[in-house]
Amino acid sequence: MSPSPAAGAATGAGSGGPALLGFHHAAVICSDYERSKRFYVETLGLEPLAEAWRPESCSWKLDLGAGAGYIVELFWFGERPPRPDRPEALGLRHLAFAVADVEASAAAIESSGVAVEPVRVDPGTGKRFTFFKDPDGLPLELYEA
Repeated sequence: MSPSPAAGAATGAGSGGPALLGFHHAAVICSDYERSKRFYVETLGLEPLAEAWRPESCSWKLDLGAGAGYIVELFWFGERPPRPDRPEALGLRHLAFAVADVEASAAAIESSGVAVEPVRVDPGTGKRFTFFKDPDGLPLELYEA
C-alpha cells in the first residue's frame, strides 16, 4: 500500500495519468427514499447539503456530507433490480467511513437497531474496522482514522 499524497497534491500517474485530487463522492440508489434518508441522516449523522425532486426522471436526489466534504449522493428512481449481495461480486464492494473511535461509532449505530459485525483489526495497517449494512443491504464499513 503506497502512502497518501499530501493534501492538495495531484496524484496522476507520472506518465500522463489524470491529475486526480482525491475522492469526490459515492452514489447510492435506494429502494425506499424516506427510510434511506433517515438512515444516512439520523443513524449515520451525515449532513443533508441539497435535496431535489427531479421531475424529468421522476426521482429524488439528496447530497450528503460529513466534516468538510461532500461524500454521498442518495438517489431514488422507483423500482430497480436488486444488486448481488455476495461480498466478492463484481463492482463496488463497500463504502468505508473514517471514524476516530470504531467501538463508539459501532455502538451508536447499534443503538439505532442496526446490526454491526464484531470489530476486527486490519493485519496490514493495524487499524480497527467493522461492517454493517444500509437499509438496502449495501455493505458499509467504519474504519479507524
